[in-house]
Parts: sequence; structure tokens; C-alpha cells
Amino acid sequence: MKIAIVGLGKVGSSLAFLLSQQGIANELMLVGRTRDSVMGDVLDLRHGQLFVETPCKISAGELPDTRGSDIIAICASVPMAPSMQNRLELAPANVALLKDMIPTIAQHSPTAKIVLVSNPVDVLVYFTLEFSGFSANQVMGTGTLVDSARFRQLLADEIRIHAEDIRAYILGEHGESQFPAMSCADAGGEPIDDTPHRWELFRQASRAGFDVFKYKGYTNYAIALAAADIIQCIAKDTKHTMPISLKTDGYLGVSDVCLSLPAVVGGNGIERVLHPSLNERERELFHNSAQIIRNTIAAVR
Repeated sequence: MKIAIVGLGKVGSSLAFLLSQQGIANELMLVGRTRDSVMGDVLDLRHGQLFVETPCKISAGELPDTRGSDIIAICASVPMAPSMQNRLELAPANVALLKDMIPTIAQHSPTAKIVLVSNPVDVLVYFTLEFSGFSANQVMGTGTLVDSARFRQLLADEIRIHAEDIRAYILGEHGESQFPAMSCADAGGEPIDDTPHRWELFRQASRAGFDVFKYKGYTNYAIALAAADIIQCIAKDTKHTMPISLKTDGYLGVSDVCLSLPAVVGGNGIERVLHPSLNERERELFHNSAQIIRNTIAAVR
């Protein structure tokens, strides 16, 4: 299996490190601004292959060298300035990056599954579908996967139960309008009460990325782990359920926009989009997220 990573900044290099250890790729192709710009990562990772159970071929290349990739992770992005308060501010510049990259990627790997990691991820998933001409199952983004993991951990700490036994999703935009789907949240099968305190936990989870950014100027570990989890689900055809950014399929009357919903992820990419039963408040919040992403898409065009 050939996996390519486009964009070798903090997130891309962290993802490359993870994938180099997991034994799911025969070949790892790393693409940066130039071939030389990623050779440091390539050499460092190659030197570590003796210490991993299943070594893989690791190379530096340019976009045409992604040819024949099974999975391609897009981590390329313009820097997020400290003054930015909203991921949507990155949309014009990052959509322009995609417009340059995606047609070449699609031409050389027409059956690849593409995982968007850069922000604003919902907008970028939408334009990747447009620029590539790929089917909806082939393109997805990390979406609210990390947000949901943070929320589950906060709930688990409070309820005193393992986080893996918490089923709780943050849905909608990966951004300011996201919301917790409390109506279908449970812990070991028991419903989790929808209380103001639980919404405060959600707000903590929602702003956690900016808390990390405040201290170190970027986030990389959690998002790289989330991207690696999606890639592993595709590579191993695990059919795990996770909240990821995808093209909506008419759920709640929302179509032709990309937002996070629970999906079954496997060898075909997005195997199935799940339709959680939301209450009236949550449905309104979902529609609000959809409108915000639509407005951003329209503004970028």
C-alpha cells in the first residue's frame, strides 16, 4: 500500500512519524514545497526504520510522485497567524493551494482516498471534491474527530468510565458552530444527561485547540493521531464509526455542503453515512453550521 502525505509542516511530519511505525504502508511518499525541503524528515525516518517491526520505503517527491497512491493525506496549509480567531479565515489561501494541487493528485491517483487535515477542513473537503471530480466516498476530512475525542475524555473523567465506553459526538462544522449531539450520547448504554454543565464540558473541548495554540503556536500530535486513525481504518478495512467531515447526503434536508457526521470508514473510504436522531435544538444547530459553510464556500468562489 502506498500512502502519500502532502505538506510536511508540524502536522504532516508528525503524521509521517506515526505512519512509519504502524506497518500499514509499503511505501510512504512525502511531498513538501520542494523535494529538498522534506529530505530531513525522510532521512530521519529512514534512520529509525531499524527500530520498527515492519519497515517501509520512505521517499521525498513532488506531486507527480504520488502516482498510484492508495491514500493521500493533505496537510498543506498557509500558516495560521496568532491574530486569527477563526479557522475560516484560512479558506481563501488554502482553497487556492488545493486548486493548484488536487487536479494533479487526482490525475495520478484516480482511485485514491483523500484525507483532508488542513483547515477549514469542511470547506476544503468540498473544494477537493470539486477539483478532483472524485466520488463522495473517496474524500473526507478529520472534521470533529479530535473535538469529539476531547469531549469524550472530559465526560469519561467526570462519569469515571473509560473513554472508549463513551459514545458522544460533536457534529457540524469543525469550528465555531459545532455542537454536541447530547440526545444520542451514552456511557455504556446509559444516556448521558443533557445539562448546562455538559455543555460547559463541550465548550472546553471546543476551544482546547486554541488553548494548545496559545502555548506552543500550533497543534500537531492529536490531529496527526486522528488522521492516522482514519488512514488505518481505510487501510485495514476496519469499518469503525467516527465523526468526520464529508459531503452531506440530504440528512435533515442538508445537501451539497460538507460537515461532520458519524460515518463508517473502511476500505472503500466512507462506507456509510450515519443519521443520528437529533432533537430540535440540535437540528437547528446543524442547519446553522451548514449555512456558515455554504456562506464561506460562496465567499471563496
